[in-house]
Amino acid sequence: MKVSNETKVGALTAIAITAMILGFNFLKGRTLLKTGNYLYAKYTDAKGIMVSNPVYINGFNVGTVFEIENTDANLREIVVTIKLKTAYNIPVNSTASITDNPLGTPSIDVKLGDSTTYLQTGDTLKTANSLGLVGNLTNKISPIADQLKTTLQSLDNVLKNINTVFDPNTKNNLQQVIANLNKATASLTVSSAEIETMLNKQNGSITQSMININSFTKNLSDNNDKITKMIGNVETTTNNLSKADINGAVTQLKSAVEKLNITLNKVNSSNGSLGLLVNDKSLYNNLNNTIRSANTLMDDLRVHPKRYVNISVFGRKDKSGPLTEPAFDSTHK
Repeated sequence: MKVSNETKVGALTAIAITAMILGFNFLKGRTLLKTGNYLYAKYTDAKGIMVSNPVYINGFNVGTVFEIENTDANLREIVVTIKLKTAYNIPVNSTASITDNPLGTPSIDVKLGDSTTYLQTGDTLKTANSLGLVGNLTNKISPIADQLKTTLQSLDNVLKNINTVFDPNTKNNLQQVIANLNKATASLTVSSAEIETMLNKQNGSITQSMININSFTKNLSDNNDKITKMIGNVETTTNNLSKADINGAVTQLKSAVEKLNITLNKVNSSNGSLGLLVNDKSLYNNLNNTIRSANTLMDDLRVHPKRYVNISVFGRKDKSGPLTEPAFDSTHK
């Protein structure tokens, strides 16, 4: 049977069209024969997801978006078919969310659950709304913006209060305070200069003090042997004092004081000769009279010596009476 050229051209055209369709779908990640592992996810907002967009689990590409279709004419629910590269153990409580990327294409991110039961081919994933990068930034910025708004309002109120409080007198007082601060700053500058002068290596007082301290410590170092000997002598003295019978000496001194007290008590009590001599006035009077009589006798012997020794050859005997009192009473002033 002879095949016409027209038939051959038509057949080749059909084959080329079929190959082109298959190649285009292959490049898009789709095949005409729906074989492999498929999961489904239902969304109310597709967020621009397209066929062949990647699907990630923990940042790893596990598949692509195979197909997107709506379940009704109102587009209230969009079903996304996910084609997995191979069979993965995905827990049934895992969730799939669409993550939009302002700088690239959106993708589906599957967050694994903790169930021990896994999804099978044809099952439907639970879905969750993902705010995405812009949404997260918006959510983070919104509280800050609210706080900033509140802060600005508070600052505005504070400024109003300041304007109310700062009358001309208050402003003048503030100017005086600032002037005083300037004076204080100038004083601090002068003080800093004085401190710098004190720290001067040539004539600074602190430097001189350090020199004196160094000289003192040097003298201590030079006389270290003498100081050591002095400390040794002090230690020897303290050892001798510790070994001395101080208690015995104190006891003896106490005994001597007691004996002295007894003696003084006896003197004051008129017992014994010394007590009588000190306390008995008659003994003093008798002793005074005895001395007076002795003085009288001596004066009589001096005035009338012939009465007692008669050695005169030509003279006559002294017939005058004896003295009854001293010629000069030496016992009385």
